[in-house]
Amino acid sequence: MSGNEAIALGAYEAGVAVASGYPGTPSTEIMENLSRYEGVYTEWAPNEKVGLEVAIGASFAGGRALATMKHVGVNVAADPLFTASYTGVNGGLVLVSADDPEMHSSQNEQDNRNYAFAAKVPMLEPSDPSEAKEMVIAGFELSEQLDTPIMLRITTRVSHVKGVVEKGEPRSVKPVEELKKQPGKLVMLPAIARKRREVVEERMAQCRSLAETTPFNRIEEGDSKRGFITSGVSYLYVKEAFPEAAVLKLGMCWPLPENKIRQFAGMVDELYIVEELDPFLETHIKAMGINCHGKDLIPNQGELNTAIVRHAIDPASKSDLFAPVELPNRPPNMCAGCPHRGIFFNLSRMKVFVSGDIGCYTLGFLPPLSAIDSCVCMGASVSIAHGMAKALGDGGHDKVVSVIGDSTFIHSGITGLINTVYNDSASTLIILDNRITAMTGQQHNPASGYSIKGEAASSIDLEALCRAVGVKHVFKVNPHDVVETRRVLKEAVDLDEPSVVISEAPCVLLPEMKERKPVSYFTNQENCVGCMSCIRLGCPAISWTTFAEGEAEKRGYRKTQKGISKIDEVLCNDCGQCASLCKFDAITRGEGK
Repeated sequence: MSGNEAIALGAYEAGVAVASGYPGTPSTEIMENLSRYEGVYTEWAPNEKVGLEVAIGASFAGGRALATMKHVGVNVAADPLFTASYTGVNGGLVLVSADDPEMHSSQNEQDNRNYAFAAKVPMLEPSDPSEAKEMVIAGFELSEQLDTPIMLRITTRVSHVKGVVEKGEPRSVKPVEELKKQPGKLVMLPAIARKRREVVEERMAQCRSLAETTPFNRIEEGDSKRGFITSGVSYLYVKEAFPEAAVLKLGMCWPLPENKIRQFAGMVDELYIVEELDPFLETHIKAMGINCHGKDLIPNQGELNTAIVRHAIDPASKSDLFAPVELPNRPPNMCAGCPHRGIFFNLSRMKVFVSGDIGCYTLGFLPPLSAIDSCVCMGASVSIAHGMAKALGDGGHDKVVSVIGDSTFIHSGITGLINTVYNDSASTLIILDNRITAMTGQQHNPASGYSIKGEAASSIDLEALCRAVGVKHVFKVNPHDVVETRRVLKEAVDLDEPSVVISEAPCVLLPEMKERKPVSYFTNQENCVGCMSCIRLGCPAISWTTFAEGEAEKRGYRKTQKGISKIDEVLCNDCGQCASLCKFDAITRGEGK
């Protein structure tokens, strides 16, 4: 199993009753796999804050509950997390934070061990899928034993690596028969919160004692010349790089087992802390007065690997490790037939600042479209556009457009739009409605009309929603009709009050789109004049052949023609954007030649 599959199995075997999350790489597959188990209620929440609040509610009712998200999602869920530390739990509550060192699919690189420290909750950190499963089960038990939420930190490597996982018997789940009212524990008015604050400190003292005895924190004896304290996937790199060395493996990375750390430090000549990203362990261990090496040798950004760890600590050693192979760059690109391409093609030709957001459409930043000018975090596009419009003032001639996907709009864009309308800025919002959460692998959302299990669900009417919050000018376009889309965009942008353009076309990777009868466009090359209008779309199905000197005339073209375009009919997804741009009848729909 992968780490994500193992976490889903662990939650099922632990008897989880309710699981809620928002899709985000590298965490997405946890919920997708958990939804396949019978007897577990699973859902995609509109955002991570809602997902954690749902899990907290299930826990208050007495059921075991799981919330899943990627590292930046914990930023969104931080408000309920910090207070849930005070309220504690009834049923066990586990929050999975999937961190992304190296930023394989993220806008930042943050170390969420810091959240466990700041929120005063214990954190477990597995090194492989087998541990991930066992730690989820242990997390629910610890949560109930200690009356606290438990955080489980995984990273991209642990999420996606495959390993042997032993299956066990699932715990029977009994439905909650009666709600237990506990206002003195769960109502966080200041007077009650002050009392619960004392409970948090008492609990953390318990956790520190537990950290000394848990089998997840273990000393592996070995060569005492060098000793390593490490956690998570970094443990595997240390074991590969220095298999004979003594190691203190911390499976509970917060709170720390201070007595065990002092014991281990006294066993070795030199102490090294190996961890990805922040000097989290190192900082706390040095605060204990223990001398050690850490980020003076180990990089504090990006993923580690065995070779990095070996050469950082022993640079003179001969390299008998498998070195990473340099691979050619493979720039990301929107799919052939992607509905977002028509929008960005038009925006790149308009005098507007484009405030972008998180999704497939962020690729509109790349050439040849080069149409996104900023991207910060989920939902920020709308508020940033409003702020820019206010900074420009009434005399500003530049226009600001924000671009957001349907799932991201629901996640955190609606409040930005309400603010835009309430405070009256002349900015235009474009909602790219492809009916799915595309970037993370086609997960459903409240606008798609289906639940996490693929069952029919209510679907938000985005146009009605925009009008309900006060937008007077709401337009709908088919982005594949590039010319008409440009006309509507210009009309919306020219308004001196808030406007919304809803771009409606399904993602080409949806099953119903892939099952269509294949019809593609092809190039009538005798009609092609080499204007390159279709090439500027940046569609991977369209290629360009440059003529050598004198070749154009030999082929019967104008002497000045530099080349011709060609459509790969296998890659073509029949969107017709190129055909809507061609003025010379060089692109035709039907059986290719």
